[in-house]
Amino acid sequence: MYALVDAVSFYASCEKVFDPFIRNKPVVVLTNNDGCICAVCPIARRLGVPKFKPYFQIKHFLAKHNVVVRSSNYELYASLSDKMMNVIGRFCDNQYVYSIDESFLQFKNYQTMINDWHAYGAEIRRAVWKETRLPVGVGFGSTPTLAKAANHAAKKLAGYNGVAVVDDVVSRKEVLSKMAVTDVWGIGSKLGKRLNVLGINNAWELANRSPKSMRSQFSVVVERTVNELNGIVCLNWDEVKQAKKEIFSTRSFGQRVNDEHSLKTALVSHGVIVGRKVRRQQSLIKRIVIFAASSPHDDNYYNKSIVYEFPVATDNTLNIANAISAAFSGVYVSGVNFYRCGVGAITLENSQFQQHDLFIPSEDSSELMHCYDGINNRYGNDTLQLAAQGRVEKWRMRRDFLSPSYTSKWRDIPKISC
Repeated sequence: MYALVDAVSFYASCEKVFDPFIRNKPVVVLTNNDGCICAVCPIARRLGVPKFKPYFQIKHFLAKHNVVVRSSNYELYASLSDKMMNVIGRFCDNQYVYSIDESFLQFKNYQTMINDWHAYGAEIRRAVWKETRLPVGVGFGSTPTLAKAANHAAKKLAGYNGVAVVDDVVSRKEVLSKMAVTDVWGIGSKLGKRLNVLGINNAWELANRSPKSMRSQFSVVVERTVNELNGIVCLNWDEVKQAKKEIFSTRSFGQRVNDEHSLKTALVSHGVIVGRKVRRQQSLIKRIVIFAASSPHDDNYYNKSIVYEFPVATDNTLNIANAISAAFSGVYVSGVNFYRCGVGAITLENSQFQQHDLFIPSEDSSELMHCYDGINNRYGNDTLQLAAQGRVEKWRMRRDFLSPSYTSKWRDIPKISC
């Protein structure tokens, strides 16, 4: 048996955890630079607030209905996600964290101890709510795809109240017949349109098609999806997540940047983030790309990228910063109002299987980076930083409605007056 536990409007729900005054109010969360609405709580959804609508187009509507607006607080969301996943992990013997707010569970040794899956799902929901104050939906199924479908029913179909179980033909037909084919895990809008042409409009109709014919007309992925919808397990997850083949740090500016110093400090800061992520997965960088661009809506659109290759693969933040400095003159052009920049590690090697160069010794210092990461992990990112990162932050992401970082900054720890 599998389960999928998914938070309800995760970003918006996180904003309500430490602020009880807004728990019963409509809340929306904005994307980077307060651009678009990316999360809508159920109360705001009932008011008709759409997702992915530019904030400036709808801000008067939000103000009219007293909707609480928040900027994306990624530090808070990551912290609450870790706590939520730890709580969920206690209820199974195999857990796979699929995204920041979704986790698959697999029950092997637990299966004989659980008599009522509905009651067990309700127990999971109560534990997560009690310990994190986050509402979740729980879906059980005999395959990962059916668990995903059950989770959809638990959160979006009437009568399930947060828990759904798909474990026989009756429950399978009841749930799948109420799901559009594009609600099936792995079926996107383009593929959904092609299936609609064949008369397949809901998940139950897809489940009743021949897997082999679906493979011949579409792909092996669709064949596996059909099998999964019929209770045949075809999907699994790795016991250990595969290391990323590319790592990027890129973001648009809170306000346009046109001076050399600001752009360089922004690029170095992105390089520091890339270096930290590379070390976390025990990789080394052989090539990085440094890029900067103006807005595509500006006149005389400018977009430039430079690829830098290291003589010896590295994970050292100092080497990354030096590479950015060396390539910077090829990226920066005077007079351009830069809208976006970033750094990407595009060729990575495993640090455990590095092929050393006989004539070019490595300049990395693993002890230095271990100390550097240790201080920043303990006291917060950028507690210890490079001088090249600078202290001027006008290029930082705009977050005018940012809530406190209750779990990651000492000054923001909630205070209780008795």
